[in-house]
Amino acid sequence: MSVTYLTDEWASAAQEALNANEGFRAAVGSNVATLQQVITTDDGDKRYFFKLVDGRAEVGMGDAENPDATVSQDYATAVAIQKNELSPVAAYMSGKLRVTGDLMKLMTMQGVLMQMPDALKDLEVEY
Repeated sequence: MSVTYLTDEWASAAQEALNANEGFRAAVGSNVATLQQVITTDDGDKRYFFKLVDGRAEVGMGDAENPDATVSQDYATAVAIQKNELSPVAAYMSGKLRVTGDLMKLMTMQGVLMQMPDALKDLEVEY
């Protein structure tokens, strides 16, 4: 069953897939962080959050309370990153991805973020 990107169903399925992946859970360890994602679409901004707490991920649509960092990009960039066709670092270096807030916090999470593509690879998503 596929889920549509940037919907509540997608967020729930992504959360479930992340937390079911042993490599991802091991990378999370004791990391605690909240990231806000802002994706600019033709229909306006879509927002979701990614939270690490108690060794697990929480993914939800909408705004996070007091995020450590906010990551902004257009829809095409977000899809390319989700499909593992573009690395977040390359997107950032080319100006396609913008970060506000605690960039150092984001950098300490690289190990966790690098595990996400593998954890989400079997999730069927319609873009």
